[in-house]
Amino acid sequence: MKDERTYRPSSLLLQWHITERCNNQCKHCYQEINPEKELSYQDLLKVYEQYQELLDFWNQDESLPRIKGHITITGGEPFIRNDFMDLLEFFYMQREKISYAILTNGSFIDAEMAHHLHHLNPTFVQVSIDGTEATHDRIRGTGNYKRTVSAVKHLVREHIPTFISFTAHNANFHEFAEVAKLGIKLRVDRVWADRFIPIGQSSKFQEWVLSPDETRELFEIMQNAKRKAKRRLFCRTEIAMHRALQFLVAGGRPYHCTAGDTLITVQPNGDLYPCRRMPIRVGNLMDTPLIELYSNCSLFRSLRNRISENCKSCYYSKLCRGGLKCLSYALTDNPFQTDPGCWYSLIEEH
Repeated sequence: MKDERTYRPSSLLLQWHITERCNNQCKHCYQEINPEKELSYQDLLKVYEQYQELLDFWNQDESLPRIKGHITITGGEPFIRNDFMDLLEFFYMQREKISYAILTNGSFIDAEMAHHLHHLNPTFVQVSIDGTEATHDRIRGTGNYKRTVSAVKHLVREHIPTFISFTAHNANFHEFAEVAKLGIKLRVDRVWADRFIPIGQSSKFQEWVLSPDETRELFEIMQNAKRKAKRRLFCRTEIAMHRALQFLVAGGRPYHCTAGDTLITVQPNGDLYPCRRMPIRVGNLMDTPLIELYSNCSLFRSLRNRISENCKSCYYSKLCRGGLKCLSYALTDNPFQTDPGCWYSLIEEH
């Protein structure tokens, strides 16, 4: 196989799932029903070493802009691992080389934990809120909404950049505006949304996937919330619209899927995926070094360069490249089909 190590991305985000264990049972969770074997703490450090080795390889040429790594650490629920804080301490010690963020359900974050995290300097901590209290608790479990809001308050009080993410499906997307209002009230740094992907445990809920019309309506709700936030005096909260197809309503440069390019995902057992929401195994870091898997993976090369099949005549094709590839993969088993939520492609056909 030809070695493609000459390819050099502009950045490399590692989304690292260190466990599939979780204290919640969210209906739309994309984790598998049977948890994978977790790597030991020493093996986690070996994964990090491989990630740093790849960055160091790219940064040999000092005439080129330096690529600094960024890791988003998540699960499952990452705080459930007894060695999680040890890992965060390790990341803090590597802060000249990498930055890191935490994706969590928030249930382990009290005032003491938030204070501890403040001194470990994460780039941000992200929690999920999926609608009003009743809707959120129906999805994630009774009492989870109050615990999550409490975690946000502790994080903001410690001046830790805090994000709220919203997973949109056809039973909750109308409630994004309420979540945006909550985020502004709590003074979080960002509220954003992406669409539900029916994989893993949630594959049985394919009827939850937004239709093209619902996708457009969601983005219009988001855009309206974004305008309202900008009109508020001293509002620190960004209503972000940087995800697939959102540019069709919000404007700006079209987003394209970065899986296999500037985004890679490592699973709890060391498996490498292009993206957690595109669960295609390309190897295992305990068997094959990351530098080889990243450089020689034909899927990664295709994801970096290939425009989705039915999008080539679209005005935005070279920038958008087909929208949400993980949704295409979940519904058609082919990431190179047009985003199933794209209403613009339906207009183009007629």
